[in-house]
Order: sequence, then structure tokens, then C-alpha cells
Amino acid sequence: MALRIRFLNEIERLKKVAVELGTLVEKRFLMAAKAIETKDVRFANKVIDGDIEIDQLEVDLEEECLKILALHQPVADDLRFIVAVLKLNNDLERIGDLASNIAEHTAFIAVKREVRVPYDYSVMFRKVQNMLKKSLDALVNMDVNLAYQVCSLDDEVDYLKRTMQARFIQKVRSSPDEIDAWLHLFLTSRNLERIADHTTNIAEDVIYMITGTIHRHRGGEFPERVEVAEAPPAGM
Repeated sequence: MALRIRFLNEIERLKKVAVELGTLVEKRFLMAAKAIETKDVRFANKVIDGDIEIDQLEVDLEEECLKILALHQPVADDLRFIVAVLKLNNDLERIGDLASNIAEHTAFIAVKREVRVPYDYSVMFRKVQNMLKKSLDALVNMDVNLAYQVCSLDDEVDYLKRTMQARFIQKVRSSPDEIDAWLHLFLTSRNLERIADHTTNIAEDVIYMITGTIHRHRGGEFPERVEVAEAPPAGM
């Protein structure tokens, strides 16, 4: 009995660290959005410098997962939960890296204030932010329906990235002397699209935690609502 209580406490600790990492990643993402909106190098540098903290939390969370696997050898729902945390841990760290990439592109653009951004990044940022927030809320609340909502939003971000790519090509043709700046702007949209992909991965991991179903590579198959009868994983 004491061993089970210890196990449940460690699972709860695992969830708290995962939520802490998710909150930190979301904060860095919002700072990256602010940086490109204002062309403020200070915001950009804060995002870049903060990547070390995200990396350390990612390592801590992985070590916690491996320790629990080694000491308790969990099975069934408990094992599924820990495996899912390991997977989403990697996605959160990658989102942090991509936010840092966006900040680096912003730092380059900031010194070229004569370059006018040819498209409104705020729309794409808001959509990706919405996906990230919903995926983290789905994790905290073990909400499978919210996780499915995140998966259904990914196509919208893909469309925006393709639109920006087309405008980038036009700009390169009309102003080839500014190709460096256009390239950094385009790579920002590409990083945003990749963040949306990793956010979708997190939502799919939450679906796996709750239902045991691996949702990857299922295209646009999203149920309108799922009724979950079974109890959530330990510590939830």
C-alpha cells in the first residue's frame, strides 16, 4: 500500500513538471510573438536566453519518467500515461526551440527597419497560440474532446503558411536585393507551422493517455464528441 501511495505521488509530481514545462513554453512563445510584432530585440533575446531553462526542465521530466519506469515497472493505464508524457515532453522542448528560432529571425529583421513585413503574422500567431493553449488545457484537465479540437485546427495553420510562402516568392521576384530579410520572414512562418504540428502531437498524446488510441496519421478523422467512461490515468 505504501509503495502504491509513493507511486501515485510520483505520478502527480510528473504531471506538475509537465504542466510547468508547458506553461514556460507557452510564455516563451508569447514573447516571441511580441518580439516580431514590435521588432524588439530585447524580447527576442529573452526568448533565446530562456531556451536553456526549457532544455533543463525537459531533461528533468525525462529523468523522472525513466526513474518511475525503473522503480515501479508500471502497466496498463499507468504505463500509457508515462509513455505519453515522455513523448509530449519532447514536443514541448521542440516548441521552445522553434520559438527561439523565431526570436533569432526577429533579431535579424529588427535591424532592417526599412523592410516592411508583407503579411500579418498576428493571425497565424493567434491560431497557433490557441492550439497551444487548448493542448495544454487538454493535458491539465484530461479533456479528450479539447484535444480533438486542437487536431482539427492544424489545417488552418498549414493554409496560412502556404499563403505566406506564395507572397514570399512574389517579394523575392520584385525585390531580390532584400532576399535575406524575406527569407527570415518566411522561415518565421515555417517555424510557426512546425509549432502547430508539435502542438497537434501533444493533443494526440493526450488522446492516447485517455483512450489508448494512437491517433497519428489518421488524417481528418475527428469525432465531434467522445464520451470517456473509464477513469483517467493515475495522478489525474
